[in-house]
Amino acid sequence: MRTLIDRPDYIKALNQHKDVDLVKILTGIRRCGKSSILSLFYNELKKNGIDDNHIIFMNLESLRYRHLNNYLNFYDDISSKIVSTGRTYILLDEIQSVDGWEKAIESLRLEYDVDIYITGSNAYLLSSEMATLLTGRYVEIKIFPLSFKEFCLFYTFDPSVSVEEKFTRYMQLGGMPILAQYNMDETLCHQALEGIYSTVVMRDIMQRIPQSDFNTLQRVIRFLCSNIGSITSPNRISNLLSAEGELDKKSRIAGKTVSNYLEYIQNAFIFYPVERYDIKGKQLLKTLEKYYIADIGFRHLLLGYRDADRGHLLENVVFLELLRRHYHVYIGKIHDLEVDFIAEKHDEKIYIQVTESMLSEETRQRELKPLMTIPDHYSKLVLSMDRDFIHFENGIRMMYLPDWLG
Repeated sequence: MRTLIDRPDYIKALNQHKDVDLVKILTGIRRCGKSSILSLFYNELKKNGIDDNHIIFMNLESLRYRHLNNYLNFYDDISSKIVSTGRTYILLDEIQSVDGWEKAIESLRLEYDVDIYITGSNAYLLSSEMATLLTGRYVEIKIFPLSFKEFCLFYTFDPSVSVEEKFTRYMQLGGMPILAQYNMDETLCHQALEGIYSTVVMRDIMQRIPQSDFNTLQRVIRFLCSNIGSITSPNRISNLLSAEGELDKKSRIAGKTVSNYLEYIQNAFIFYPVERYDIKGKQLLKTLEKYYIADIGFRHLLLGYRDADRGHLLENVVFLELLRRHYHVYIGKIHDLEVDFIAEKHDEKIYIQVTESMLSEETRQRELKPLMTIPDHYSKLVLSMDRDFIHFENGIRMMYLPDWLG
């Protein structure tokens, strides 16, 4: 059996919610590591003295559980395995394989002394119907592809390899955990990503969109890949795709259609939208968002490698890291200037600019000006690929991006 590599931040999160009367739901794009994290948590339970007969662990995509495809059979099977004394820990992988699973889960939670953990690969798990049934009774734990720090643990590097070289590889391959098994062979990694991407599109999107068009969906996804970190809207995407000349007036893609595709793309955790926030007016702006991809490996798969927009790819890496660190993230607007990210958590707030380099005076002024315009005294940070001896300027901290990620 494949050796599991520890992902301690997620195990810590699960331990923090352990034995709390809430259903723990692990969500994230397919193959980002949810199943492995559930296995790691199973090992954690065993290490802490929980007997096997007090743990029910099932991967519901396995054919051995094919008879549990509806919630009644599923409920009966799980109920028969629950011990009569002491708490039973129920770990269920790929729960969406069971029709109506939420009814069974809520019944088990009410009737037995159980602690329930489930995973799923699309946001249907948190649909309005299920959320209504489990209102206030579940906690979502978001799982992401590997961070740069995890990437350095998953891959074996010669001691002579520098941090810069490791980060370059991270930017090339992305963070899908399965790729570590290919020892950085780019051709094999590309083939593995292609398989994951096809599964996500066909199973988590196409099957859920009535009368969906694969080519149009692909074009919307490719547009988002080409415009990572750029402000856009469904109508703008519709207009630009139509202007390409590939669509006649009859088959012109409507803004509403694009909006529907965007919703399903987000529900499959391929892209994350980020709202804009008016810092001076202290309000969210209703129109125009930015989109960041769940893993830049998919972006390279669809568009190839492009150095020209490396700055936006660095933004993408920072955005995902902020989500991993449990920040709420917005795009900042101050007058006619833009702040790449506002990151908030409890009473903490950080304003962040991300850039390839601050060495040119023009770039330096462009990146610092929005931060210097903000009138409050929350932390302000610029992340770049420069190893600069200047760490603060006008109260603004400057850091080498890989150091911040580490």
